[in-house]
Amino acid sequence: METPYYRMRRLRMQPAIRDLVRETTLTPNDFILPLFVVEGIDICKPIKSMPGHSQMSIDIMVRMVSDAWQRGIKSVILFGIPGHKDAVGSDATDPDGLICRAIGAIREAVPDICITTDVCFCEYTDHGHCGPLNGETVDNDATLALLQQQVIVQAQAGAHMVAPSGMMDGMVAAIREGLDCAGFENIPIMSYAAKFASGFYGPFRDAAESAPQFGDRSSYQMDPANGREAFREAQLDVAEGADIIMVKPAMPYLDVLSRIKTELQMPTAAYQVSGEFAMIKAAAEKGWLDHDRVMMESLLSIKRAGADMILTYFALEASELLA
Repeated sequence: METPYYRMRRLRMQPAIRDLVRETTLTPNDFILPLFVVEGIDICKPIKSMPGHSQMSIDIMVRMVSDAWQRGIKSVILFGIPGHKDAVGSDATDPDGLICRAIGAIREAVPDICITTDVCFCEYTDHGHCGPLNGETVDNDATLALLQQQVIVQAQAGAHMVAPSGMMDGMVAAIREGLDCAGFENIPIMSYAAKFASGFYGPFRDAAESAPQFGDRSSYQMDPANGREAFREAQLDVAEGADIIMVKPAMPYLDVLSRIKTELQMPTAAYQVSGEFAMIKAAAEKGWLDHDRVMMESLLSIKRAGADMILTYFALEASELLA
């Protein structure tokens, strides 16, 4: 057999050389840590399906954010679980609501961390859908008006960025108009542009207490079969004024993520969702795989596919390992 002229293994033989030629790297700057805030004081309720994560009252959450900052994490995203839910999710538009108070507390304790807010109504409504209903259907245009109110009170409270996740048609344009008219033209929008109707959200719905009371969200979240449609959604959100485009979930949709990043050349986020996190945790607990190795491999795959930032429940563990 003829000896190969070029040997690819030459650049793999030594650890230092492997480091020199590594194409994709991770740092804590890449991560956005999701947090679940609830009413009360001194509450830290573990989420059974998401080991290491809890529903936290504001006082406990502030300590968590301070710890995250010390580990090099510079961005968090907040999900609110109010004590009172109603048909229109009124706590989400209340200047004294749970999320607005949480924003203020974080700004005071850790002023330099970036606070992003999840902009939706599923956690705030008593029916668990992402906006007010007309019969058993979410009223798209009525939801847009409420989204404007929601982002304005969040911006007034001190949010640095808003992230609409409800997959309503025209939501980015409505939010951009609302922010601009209220004097918040410098608040960026990170849009959940390609959010699929996925089975990987199960643990999150426990964490955020946001499971629909009837039906599902297939009439507004995307069909997992449709990649071209996802690209079209991203194009529309860019045209409406989105500053960052998100794909959710991450690993089952790396093809969508790669295309959006390559063709749109926009800052791009991916959400490694609760089901992706929980599967790795469960398999590692049974000894079926190496937790840290698979955790980092999964995060690298997302960044390699094109994500500039990753929303991940592994943020604290991965940052500690990188340190």
